[in-house]
Amino acid sequence: MSSLVQLSPFLRRVLLADAAFSVAGAALMAFGAALLAGPTGIPTSLLLSAGLALFPYAAYVAWLATRRAVPRAAIWVPIVLNVVWAADCALVLFGGRYAPTPLGELFIGAQIVAVLAFAELEFIGLRRASALVPH
Repeated sequence: MSSLVQLSPFLRRVLLADAAFSVAGAALMAFGAALLAGPTGIPTSLLLSAGLALFPYAAYVAWLATRRAVPRAAIWVPIVLNVVWAADCALVLFGGRYAPTPLGELFIGAQIVAVLAFAELEFIGLRRASALVPH
């Protein structure tokens, strides 16, 4: 059974920032895929699917940030998914299947840096979280 942890103000702020960044990225990619594809060299279909995938993630992280306490494993979800997102971005950037433009490389690189920063900050918050002892 997973122990419950109390969300600190720090962890709550990091989760809310992650959710806000994710919903902004989701909206940009999902609704602007056709406009972004040319300048970034990233296919419209990839931008659209990535953007749509971010909406439920952002909703989960925002929901998580509003809880007083959650199972420790619930905090691991955004940590792991942020690392997976960074790895997927690296595959797009270096995998050879796509040919992003310099702007596309910047767009993808910024995502890698941001999601790894969120993963690290969420991990720090989880490490510092106070375990709730059941009564």
